[in-house]
Amino acid sequence: AEKMFAHQEYDFGSVARGALAEHKFPVKNLYKEDVHLSSVTSSCGCTAPRLSQDLLKSMQQGYIIADFNTRAFDGDHSATLTVTIDQPFPAQVQLKVKGFIRKDVVLSPGRVDLGNVDAGDLVERKVEVAYAGRSDWEIVDVRSANPNFEVEMNQKERSAGRVSYELTVRLKPSAPPGFISDRLTLVTNDANNRLISLPVEGNVVAVMTVSPASLQMGMVKSGATSKRQLVVKGKSPFKIVRIDCDDKAFKFETTDEARKLHVIPVTYTGGDKAGKFTRQIRIVTDAGISALPAVTAHVEVQAEPAASPIAPPAAKTEVTPGADAAKPTGSTRPPVEERPSAVRAPVAPLPVIGGPIESPR
Repeated sequence: AEKMFAHQEYDFGSVARGALAEHKFPVKNLYKEDVHLSSVTSSCGCTAPRLSQDLLKSMQQGYIIADFNTRAFDGDHSATLTVTIDQPFPAQVQLKVKGFIRKDVVLSPGRVDLGNVDAGDLVERKVEVAYAGRSDWEIVDVRSANPNFEVEMNQKERSAGRVSYELTVRLKPSAPPGFISDRLTLVTNDANNRLISLPVEGNVVAVMTVSPASLQMGMVKSGATSKRQLVVKGKSPFKIVRIDCDDKAFKFETTDEARKLHVIPVTYTGGDKAGKFTRQIRIVTDAGISALPAVTAHVEVQAEPAASPIAPPAAKTEVTPGADAAKPTGSTRPPVEERPSAVRAPVAPLPVIGGPIESPR
């Protein structure tokens, strides 16, 4: 069961009081049977876990969502999340989270929520950082591992041990399509707690989409075919220029007409080689090759069992009245020789030399 989890530990780092600190543990069903997640519990009230869904079909992915409660707790906290599975086999997997909740720093709002953003658009959000304590406290830098973020910082207040900043967070138009679950790190001059984590979430929606992203062709016998469909959508009419795949067993039917919606029939013919195969399918449109992500196709080929050799029927023997029954008509076998009789011939008496000798038995 642990193989289904990409990772089992997460550190929220240092987060401000009131910050919306949330982390998603991906869980993917790698097996043929359905996997049912019956429950998830936490060892500490500082973390509230929940399931994105309880049933995972084969190759389907879900999430264990951990919400770090920064509103009711402060200081160092950690929790163990226990995920219980009851089907197809009983199992338990433990996930661990930890973090430090600061009570002298408050973020408003607690995270940067970008929402749904069309690919190529520029979007920005504002966050206020309030600090109470040292009069010389300041934010000296804002860092992120995501190159698609840009942050502008403006100090609004500094008086009597209170400091406030306004952060303007921008998502660059170069951000690729997909979900964003990241964070910004505020670097301060506080030697004891230099770093403050600010979560960033959103979804960059592609101008064009293809579904399903994982094409399951199923089980195909050698020489047989399997048929599926790919659906390509766009906000404006487009043409499909070509479809690239390094496996000639895949065949695609397309049209030259510009449409907002293309339904592409896909046919796979099983080859002589048995086994499970994974292939990449890339759809190229007149909107550009980067507009659509590659589709991963999965197929399992079963070779036909070899036919068992069939023995030729035995030759019929015809017996002619009065003929020798041991010689079949049309037979290629040599005639069977008659065996000698098992009756022994009489033994002649041996001559007597120097006395009588007994006859052999």
